[in-house]
Amino acid sequence: MSAIKPSIFKAYDIRGIYPDQLDRETARRIGHAFVQYLSCKNVVIGRDMRLSSPVLLEHLTQGITDAGCDVIDIGLCSTDALYFTVGKYGYDAGIMITASHNPKEYNGFKMCRAQAVPLSGQEGLEQIKQIMLQNKLQPARKKGKIIANDILEAYLQHVLSFLDAKKIKPFKIVADAGNGMAGMLAPKLFKHLPCRLVPMFFELDGSFPNHPASPIEPENMAPLQKRVLQEKADLGVAFDGDADRMFIVDEKGKVLGGDIVTALVAKNLLQKNKGATILYNLICSRTVPQVIQANGGKPVRTLVGHALIKPLMKEYNALFGGEHSGHFYFRENYFADSAFIALMVCLELFSEEGKPVSELVKDIDPFFRSGEINSRVEDLPAKIKELEQVFSDGKIDFLDGITVEYPAWWFNVRPSNTEPLLRLNLEADSLELLKEKTGEVLRIIRS
Repeated sequence: MSAIKPSIFKAYDIRGIYPDQLDRETARRIGHAFVQYLSCKNVVIGRDMRLSSPVLLEHLTQGITDAGCDVIDIGLCSTDALYFTVGKYGYDAGIMITASHNPKEYNGFKMCRAQAVPLSGQEGLEQIKQIMLQNKLQPARKKGKIIANDILEAYLQHVLSFLDAKKIKPFKIVADAGNGMAGMLAPKLFKHLPCRLVPMFFELDGSFPNHPASPIEPENMAPLQKRVLQEKADLGVAFDGDADRMFIVDEKGKVLGGDIVTALVAKNLLQKNKGATILYNLICSRTVPQVIQANGGKPVRTLVGHALIKPLMKEYNALFGGEHSGHFYFRENYFADSAFIALMVCLELFSEEGKPVSELVKDIDPFFRSGEINSRVEDLPAKIKELEQVFSDGKIDFLDGITVEYPAWWFNVRPSNTEPLLRLNLEADSLELLKEKTGEVLRIIRS
């Protein structure tokens, strides 16, 4: 029996290099422990196109059925399609086999319980790890069975229900699937819309031959930006490997941050749902709460991370929530995130406004941002304390790391969950002030 590598249990998922850290036997035991922890009678399993996904599916399924639980196999899909299936059909739980945006050597599991509520480090993953480490797996008297279920058409219709397809203009859209699951789903979805799709890297290929499927990294967006300009397209869109995150590029080739997409989605949704509550994480631009308020909504600022935002979505009965990282959550999507739904809502807004994307953004976003800058630091708490002392004349809070606000600029510095890093995000009213203050804060962090 192979030894469990505790390091594969992360803050929001299980993830590691296959087969060195996450092997077949580990997958089998994870499946068994998952069922035992949740006492579930059925589990939906979906998978992405990674090279190791089929073998992990086989052994994860074995562990689940050994524990007496049925497997609902929905095949190749996006992570949001798995959440949809669990929520729509009332299944007990779900596991998506994916390592999302990570390099090809990795694979892993994103897990949720009933109603697509995610498991996280403290809420589920730690308990599953302990069941495995203590070797407390209990075989069932009767094995579960495997049931194939094709949910694709129902999922597509669900995504399309978030917009009025008759309103959509015939946009020319360059889409970069990064050889991930969007390459399978985007063509099927856009058959229902009048847009012209220009595909980039739509072939499913878990070796990622063109670039890593991680659109939050600027270098991975460069091919899309170039192609949008070459094609004279109305916009571009890039997805990560399991197609649950997306980023938009305007007609000038500029990447819109996840926070600006959050503001755009909020603007459209609030036109139909006045007074609704909308969540945004605390490193989003000031643009986000300003747009929410200007359109009659109630902004609520949250910690960073999907396992934290989803419970808050339910607590506030929030219509929508967005993160800078390209995750977008919808109440009518079982409070789960969906890149494709966010894209549909944006396309409806672009169609109704009748302006180029860059002009629409210019109307709502006057600010300049640093992006996330990581610094390796020995003593994280001591450095945060030092920042508190140096910037004591600002408005300070400690919701996630430290946030300091001034009238013309603000910053957040928060520790990484997994590494000795501090992450800086800074925003200012002018480019000059952005450069000056980013340098000032980084000098303190790195001194």
